[in-house]
Amino acid sequence: MAPTPAAPLVTPPKLVATDLDGTLFRSDGTLSRRTRAALASAEGAGIRVVLVTGRPPRGVPDLLERVGPHTVIAANGAAVHSPDGTVAHTFPLPAAEATRLVEHVRAAIPGVSFAVEFDGAFGHEPAYPAWSFGDEAVELIGTAEEILAPGSGRPPLKILAHHPELPLDAFYERARHAAGPDAETTHSTGLSLVEFSAPGVTKATTLVTWSGRLGIGAHEIAAFGDMPNDLPLLGAVGSSYAMANAHPDVLAAARHRAPSNDEDGVAQVLEGFVDTVTRRASLSG
Repeated sequence: MAPTPAAPLVTPPKLVATDLDGTLFRSDGTLSRRTRAALASAEGAGIRVVLVTGRPPRGVPDLLERVGPHTVIAANGAAVHSPDGTVAHTFPLPAAEATRLVEHVRAAIPGVSFAVEFDGAFGHEPAYPAWSFGDEAVELIGTAEEILAPGSGRPPLKILAHHPELPLDAFYERARHAAGPDAETTHSTGLSLVEFSAPGVTKATTLVTWSGRLGIGAHEIAAFGDMPNDLPLLGAVGSSYAMANAHPDVLAAARHRAPSNDEDGVAQVLEGFVDTVTRRASLSG
């Protein structure tokens, strides 16, 4: 069934969860003034905003400077950051399980290379592509097994894998099969990167757990996404929105469709939520 066009909900959500790349951010990586203002307006109207992303914890401070002070669930659910950027919770991969995961995937898919995200640090193998982390200075370079060595005191939050030749869909299926129950396996960039988190840790599980502590049920949440790593999130909430530019699997799964990221689609829907809250307040006053 095709998603229905975006429309104001009869009852606005108590919380909005939104992915970033391809969803909140435009295709050129920028955030519009309209979208930043819509996020602030939602918070002002009593609708909590949570940024839910596959981006690593080390990027959260810069992210909050760009977007504004909101709760962030980073690394596909492996870390929760308060609006001031401090780490509230992490859900790491146990070191032994992470090493076993790397060994299984490496054996099953010759030519694969790995990178590892920690809380505030990043390491990669020499063959891992530099375009995925840009000009950042990286101190941890070696085999994944060396980077994950027991006793390092750095629990891994996410492992990334790259293959220089396999198409993404084929690479993902082989990696998922090799990882088995040792990890949550997903992909989000459209490039040949596959991502692994601790078993049971997804954007959805972390969001639902965190919001439940605030007394907000999953049915009171609206979520926005565009890529397969957003599917658990969209399936766990009361109102799910696929961006018009979303992956076909996301378009098929979400209940509603928002305009594209380049049309400030999230902002358009949020403005409708805020209008409904404001109108109700004026009627009750």
